Amino acid sequence: MTPTPRNLPSVEDAARITERGRRVLRLEQEALGNAVERLGAGFAQAVALIKASRGRVIVSGIGKSGLIGRKIAATMTSTGTPATFLHPTESVHGDLGIVGEQDVAILLSKSGETVELLPLLEQLTRLGVPCIAITGDQQSTLARHSTVSLDGWVREEACPHDLAPTTSTTLALALGDALAVALLEEKGFRREDFAKFHPGGSLGRKLLLRVRDVMVSDALPVLGARATMRDAVVQLAERRGICMVADEARRLLGVVTTGDLSRLMEQEQEIFPIPVERVMTRTPKTVLADDLGTAAVHLMETHGIVALPVLEPGGAIVGVVHLHDLMRAGAV
Repeated sequence: MTPTPRNLPSVEDAARITERGRRVLRLEQEALGNAVERLGAGFAQAVALIKASRGRVIVSGIGKSGLIGRKIAATMTSTGTPATFLHPTESVHGDLGIVGEQDVAILLSKSGETVELLPLLEQLTRLGVPCIAITGDQQSTLARHSTVSLDGWVREEACPHDLAPTTSTTLALALGDALAVALLEEKGFRREDFAKFHPGGSLGRKLLLRVRDVMVSDALPVLGARATMRDAVVQLAERRGICMVADEARRLLGVVTTGDLSRLMEQEQEIFPIPVERVMTRTPKTVLADDLGTAAVHLMETHGIVALPVLEPGGAIVGVVHLHDLMRAGAV
């Protein structure tokens, strides 16, 4: 039995509190919308700088900006762009040694005048490391002395006193996500690559599952080109609704499904003598054994298919994969 919450607010108080929450969401939504319009060529330059780098992305910021910086570094690392967070204070007390000549830096500061961050900017510039600023003041020291500056200006913080970093940190995080995703696409980072960095948990299982892990490879429902629908009906009944037609080299020629059988029965009185070649789909959807299970599910759902032939690269049949088996294995 679920316990009844105590000290519930009155209807009036609940409405007032909820409206406060809506105000925060509206302000942050507005800030993101405005940033979309202001995003320009500097963003493309920042992506190009990071993509061309042979080193890592060094992300730094102080306070709440530092927390956002840690998230940006983590997102980049998990999507194929090696990154690390460097605390600006510790950087001038020995940790600057982790910075290499081939690195690129992302520096976060709403004001662009953060006293703990500017000494790091000076040292990175001395080392020849390109710096990408995310700041709300494009005339600030940080913006003016960075290689490129992304506009993180917001009209006001969601805090009623316009003090606590809220709207500004949301925008900074979104700009970091935009950089990470743009880099992901520029580098051609694939699902398979993502799986390598996320081997644990349900996400890892989903991304690492291959068709070969789930497919049926024994007693396959395969008929020769001269078979009749009498042979196909037996296979369809015993092998879960799909029958594959192949040549002597076991290369796929087509498939017959229970749907094909139903349509044939509506058109013909005597179906058993009819050759399967006349009924089969000659260009069926197929997958390879090494394809991701998630890709097979997407193909099936897109085309309303419950089973797919599994082929070798040369076209020979090696198995059949069923949607229900993929679902049970956690591909969706």
